[in-house]
Amino acid sequence: MAVNRDKPDRWKEDIVKSVDMYNKWFVRFAPEAFRNTRIQTTRDVESTLKATKNLSKIGVELLTETPSVLPTLRMSACPPLALDRLIGLAGVSKNLVKSMEKRHRVPPQMPKPDLENDLRRIASTIKRMADPDIFVWLERGDNPNQHELHRAATIVADRLCGAVANPIIRNAQEQRQLAAIQDWLSARGYQHLPSSERVKFGEMPSGTYAFRHNVLVKQDATSREVNIPVDAVVIPNASNSDGRPLLIEAKSAGDYANVNKRRKEEATKISQLRRTYGEDVRFILFLCGYFDSGYLGYEAAEGIDWVWEHRISDLAEFGL
Repeated sequence: MAVNRDKPDRWKEDIVKSVDMYNKWFVRFAPEAFRNTRIQTTRDVESTLKATKNLSKIGVELLTETPSVLPTLRMSACPPLALDRLIGLAGVSKNLVKSMEKRHRVPPQMPKPDLENDLRRIASTIKRMADPDIFVWLERGDNPNQHELHRAATIVADRLCGAVANPIIRNAQEQRQLAAIQDWLSARGYQHLPSSERVKFGEMPSGTYAFRHNVLVKQDATSREVNIPVDAVVIPNASNSDGRPLLIEAKSAGDYANVNKRRKEEATKISQLRRTYGEDVRFILFLCGYFDSGYLGYEAAEGIDWVWEHRISDLAEFGL
């Protein structure tokens, strides 16, 4: 039974209410989320400055032992260096740089002479391009005072946070959405299964729910199996429904363009779930923000229903 996907006559009103709800949250809480991340990032940058002797000592040993400093070093350049720009300027292995950035390690199979040569090139590039207006002590050839250190760390932290502003906001919004689902379920007697008590998808008892749960699916027609993350899995109380799990994907968006770029993600996920668990698998979206009629029509055509956060009580219509 459809709850919202078969009622296009009320989509327009719901879109307006959802946008209003997102905007109110953004104004009240997004600056705080960004600021808290910037405070922690500033501390991390200060640690990097300490490890590099205030950016005066960047070498193979440092980059080998603490490859996680690379994003800070890239943002310390003038101008700040994107990954591919650093790779091109330094003339180094793309695999090395991406491993340092994303896995916080140097490639274990990379021959040592090649590794050391590339790390020297990276260090040389960063030293040559260090921003003199931020790290004013480098031209002076002396040590910075505490005010200069903190100022430099704050500027670099702003650069780092600016590069990942959207994920910071999206993560804060997702945490809020999951908290809203938790409050709603807890008020109705559902029990949360923490990660320490996590069981397989098909073994969760009735009246329980879990967040960020891995569900095993057949990825394609070859029957290759992979785990896909689902934001919330709820096993209804036996008295309320037939006991089939309800899988919920929390989605938020701060603009219309972004959602229409990402709308195929849900279609891929529901296709994998149906291939594995049958056509009657229950998978819905939990929406807050800028989701227009084009997005909703696409999801409805895929047979995907949804609940608006501003009308969270619709979860009850799914047998919860």
